[in-house]
Amino acid sequence: MTTAFVFPGQGAQTIGMGKALADAYPAAQAIFDEVDAALGEKLSALIWEGDIAELTLTQNAQPALMATSMAAMRALEAEGVTIGAASFVAGHSLGEYSALAAAGAISVADTARLLRTRGLAMQSAVPVGEGAMAAILGLDLEAVRAVAEEAAQGEVCQAANDNDPTQVVVSGAKAAVERAAEIAKEKGAKRAVMLPVSAPFHCALMQPAADAMAEALAGITINAPAVPVIANVRAEAVSDPDIIRQLLVEQVTGSVRWRESVQYMAAQGVTEAWEIGAGKALSGMIRKIDRSIASKAVGTPEDVQKVAQGDA
Repeated sequence: MTTAFVFPGQGAQTIGMGKALADAYPAAQAIFDEVDAALGEKLSALIWEGDIAELTLTQNAQPALMATSMAAMRALEAEGVTIGAASFVAGHSLGEYSALAAAGAISVADTARLLRTRGLAMQSAVPVGEGAMAAILGLDLEAVRAVAEEAAQGEVCQAANDNDPTQVVVSGAKAAVERAAEIAKEKGAKRAVMLPVSAPFHCALMQPAADAMAEALAGITINAPAVPVIANVRAEAVSDPDIIRQLLVEQVTGSVRWRESVQYMAAQGVTEAWEIGAGKALSGMIRKIDRSIASKAVGTPEDVQKVAQGDA
């Protein structure tokens, strides 16, 4: 059995996530303490007993989701399951940072600070209300690319997240994305859903954020990961620290090639994916992409014990 560890992205956040892990495993609690110290604030208090609207702010959700994923990793390690149990790691958007932290490429403290910077930079790149994202359901990537091109009319409109064969997200200027949603329905999409996001992620409008990340990443030590990381923008495994640094910058404006990343895993013989951290969104996508990969969520002490004992 060949296993990949996958790490969730924005949208998986819930109040209380990771609390049971921290209560059950001192090493998981230590992750939240380390992230609090790195950011100079009690992010853990917001995660466990705060307001969901505040947690959902990009600059909070990104380090919070990473902290929860890393808490689950430390719980697994306490049960004897190390990163070496995975042949690959991958993450959806910000989840790629969690994957890199899990594989030892970037320290947890540096990852928390990078994600705070990334969240703030992505939020400030486009004034609120000027950008938008929409999930197009029932059209494939090529069809959605054609829709985005038709909808652009001189504005930015791009296929941002290729999530699975039934869902592609478009991102860009608000009016262009609204046009894309209407055109998609005319072209046979089952639904086109405007997403409740505060900025148009993974499109050319994010270039100021990419510039900010290039500057932030230049000062960070990146080690070769313990296992290869499947990069969002390439949908293939990378291990060279300089390439990882470059791809993290490209990722801000580039598409999240999740469908192709899962297909790459399958082609490399992966038969099992563990979703490490909050939620089960990636497991659902993986099932739609390739049913030969069995997916399981690892986000609670019970999940951790099950997979560690081989019961799940």
